[in-house]
Amino acid sequence: MSDLRKIIIDGAEIEVDPALTILQACDEAGIEIPRFCYHERLSIAGNCRMCLVEVVGGPPKPTASCAMQVRDLRPGRNGEPPEIRTNSPMVRKAREGTMEFLLINHPLDCPICDQGGECDLQDQAIAYGVDFSRFREPKRAVDDIDLGPLVATHMTRCISCTRCVRFTTEVAGITLMGQTGRGEDAEITPYLGQTLDSELQGNIIDLCPVGALTSKPYAFTARPWELRKTETIDVMDALGSNIRVDTKGREVKRIVPRNHDGVNEEWISDKTRFIWDGLVRQRLDQPYVRVDGKLRPATWPEALSAAANALKGAKKPVGLVGDLAPVEAAYSLKQLVQGLGGVVECRVDRAKLPAGNRAGYVGTARIEDIDNAQMIQLIGTNPRLEAPVLNARIRKAWLNGADVGLVGEAADLTYDYAHVGTDRAALESLLDKDFGKVLEVPSIVIIGQGALMADDGDAVLAAAMKLAEKTGSKFMVLHTAAARVGAIDVGATTEGGLDAALEGADVVYALGVDETDIPAGPFVIYQGSHGDRGAHRADVILPGAAYTEESGLFVNTEGRPQLALRASFPPGDARENWAILRALSGETGSPLPWNTMNELRAALFEDAPHLREIDQVSENDWSIPAAGNMAKGRLMLAVEDFYLTNPIARASAIMAELSAGAAARRRKMAAE
Repeated sequence: MSDLRKIIIDGAEIEVDPALTILQACDEAGIEIPRFCYHERLSIAGNCRMCLVEVVGGPPKPTASCAMQVRDLRPGRNGEPPEIRTNSPMVRKAREGTMEFLLINHPLDCPICDQGGECDLQDQAIAYGVDFSRFREPKRAVDDIDLGPLVATHMTRCISCTRCVRFTTEVAGITLMGQTGRGEDAEITPYLGQTLDSELQGNIIDLCPVGALTSKPYAFTARPWELRKTETIDVMDALGSNIRVDTKGREVKRIVPRNHDGVNEEWISDKTRFIWDGLVRQRLDQPYVRVDGKLRPATWPEALSAAANALKGAKKPVGLVGDLAPVEAAYSLKQLVQGLGGVVECRVDRAKLPAGNRAGYVGTARIEDIDNAQMIQLIGTNPRLEAPVLNARIRKAWLNGADVGLVGEAADLTYDYAHVGTDRAALESLLDKDFGKVLEVPSIVIIGQGALMADDGDAVLAAAMKLAEKTGSKFMVLHTAAARVGAIDVGATTEGGLDAALEGADVVYALGVDETDIPAGPFVIYQGSHGDRGAHRADVILPGAAYTEESGLFVNTEGRPQLALRASFPPGDARENWAILRALSGETGSPLPWNTMNELRAALFEDAPHLREIDQVSENDWSIPAAGNMAKGRLMLAVEDFYLTNPIARASAIMAELSAGAAARRRKMAAE
């Protein structure tokens, strides 16, 4: 407690860390200070002047509370603690004056502004504004700028808080925006008219405190008070970002982030934010059965009967778990197929993940450990494409002085790194180095799925774990599939992996499997939400719910179980995935021993107790798996096109436009 400092805020004495700003100290005291430019995850700009407070005994003018630290406050004449006033006549007059200045040129278009109803400027104008203005000059107008297909601009509304500039520069790592001009001519603009090239650009929509930057796909579709808001979990990558899904009627209208310091802070990727239009396109909304080589619409009894007959007559039924399946569905499929004498496999990308060794398929590091790491070694991964929000966290560590190394394909990761090499020999060379200094600082080894998908993936994994052990580093396996860790946790694996599971299979039950080809020969039952690759191969199609349409558990890449909640309902005759499997089990004559989600979860938690600890990261016992020798050659990457990694994304027109734009930029760079 001796490091804390006493200060008086509005007559109440509190103790705070002297490194805090006055604004942060007021927040700790429960006193709200208005602000526009200040954001706790961005650098301090101090340019909106809305957060002015009075420092007693200080200068005879208000002080910007976001730009002064508590340690800079002087005590009273007799050694009394420094005193801050946040509601004195001086402060009220200063805030009213600031608001009057901000509204000089701001257009009065709140009725047609998408920010209406959730606008900081509206809220603070009510609290600190006055009902008149002394300015009679014409309002200025500014041309709108083109930032691309995601962010709509109305720059006449801009109040020059520079949050968007600071975010794109500091967090997203692209230096494309800035402010030009002075005084009335000041404008926020992209350099040379460029559009934003970042997988995180949509976050500036949330950061903008006025209606200058809004969502282009969401424009004019709903007002905030019309939307039903559901807090849930994202499945576009394995990070498990916390999100809020806003629905109007039965349709998802937008997706925005929720704060979770241990996972995604308050950022989400553009795929997470704008994927919602893919939820209504190319949907499977009724069962289908293949008759005479063609898929025909069928009723649920017909489809379940056809699927049950195939499973009952199978010599070797195989269940495959796709990338977006909740844990309950994976567990139900495992119980159903194994009860019929079959096998189940979830590693459909052929990644060599050791099923019985949680440290080998999850690791020992938490996502938030990246913040304090001084050395980060990436192996066979491009986190900018595989988990953009995690990549922003690595960039933050790099800005704080961390060294980053990469073994694998070189790419623009938005930060500098030491490129050790692209092949397995580079990884072996690291094992021969002396890491004296690394042993003294917090460090993390992060291995991607691309390094594990080759035949020698188990050897590459063992080498990466040996590197972590030798350097005293924490270890993280960066997954690309949201369902993977949870499915391995419940035992949806087969000795020998996908190829061993499919060998001799006569019936394949594909639970949302769209990212791998099922060989010709077996009878295929496909259960999923979209008419993608898996549905085209199927003999029976059972329409399931998408991730926003059912409640389910997902375990993220660090092994943290999180609960996704239903925000809307499946279309047509589509049903929740666990319920389809329960109904099908009854048709096979071996009904699963549960009738409700609660009963299912009770059985699930009995088999995998750690999944009961929602939002907790379990400690994993360290054990390096036995493996053969590494082959030669490059380490490949798991994700080539960030925007088209799953069936929901491939059904999205927004994602298709972004993918085409990214491809055009790559061609232009290659030509140059």
